Amino acid sequence: MTAASDPLVTVARDARPIAITLGDPCGIGPEIVLKACADRSVALPLRVVGDTGLLAREAARLGLPMPERVDSITELPADLPVGRIDQRAGDAAWRYIVHAARMALRGEVRAIVTAPIAKEALHAAGHRFPGHTELLAELAGGVDVRMMLANPELRTVLVSIHLPLREALDRVTRENVLQTIVIADTALRRAGMGRPRIAVAGLNPHAGEAGLFGREEIDAIAPAIADARARGIEASGPFPPDTVFMRARGLREFDVVIAMYHDQGLIPVKYLG
Repeated sequence: MTAASDPLVTVARDARPIAITLGDPCGIGPEIVLKACADRSVALPLRVVGDTGLLAREAARLGLPMPERVDSITELPADLPVGRIDQRAGDAAWRYIVHAARMALRGEVRAIVTAPIAKEALHAAGHRFPGHTELLAELAGGVDVRMMLANPELRTVLVSIHLPLREALDRVTRENVLQTIVIADTALRRAGMGRPRIAVAGLNPHAGEAGLFGREEIDAIAPAIADARARGIEASGPFPPDTVFMRARGLREFDVVIAMYHDQGLIPVKYLG
């Protein structure tokens, strides 16, 4: 891979700012956004999407400087309760995300970083999205997306995201698993990885133990892996869920693990921090 094709070099040459949304104004978002912007080790242009008045009050409380560039979308009252669910905060959080997404779609910013939102407040304001992922997907035109979480030791991509477990199990189909593998492979290749090594976790204990503990591996997951390999994707599995993440830790055997549902994939990533 040449320097011209290195995604880190490409990012460094991109002068466009990174948009940071304020998150839920009643939560931790304003504080962590101010601290991030004040961090001198972050040598990148930043553009905060939020509320100037609220940020100014929080900056004064914390003794931190104001961000250099703020798109002030709301004018929230000074008595907005902290640490509480408030529909005004939910609506504001939604507005920040929408504004940032539209900037990204216009090419005005090179990426979006989102501070935490309160899904209950979002719903109280009438915005019926399970989370950031689903809202961003709709704003991008209803594209098919998957959630990836990553840290220096592990990457995982989920077949389903914010669903009750009973419903998530029904999403483990040949088509959905294949689509997840393809999306993960495409994303990692775009990030500069030539041939990503993709491990696919099973759903059941011991990856079904040849059908003794469930047939999802036989009927859906293994066929999806075969379909992916037929497309030239280096996918393998299904592997027992209780060991595959350790095999992928440190990116030793695999570059990413496809998990069948939310907690299966996010517990190991968040445990590793």
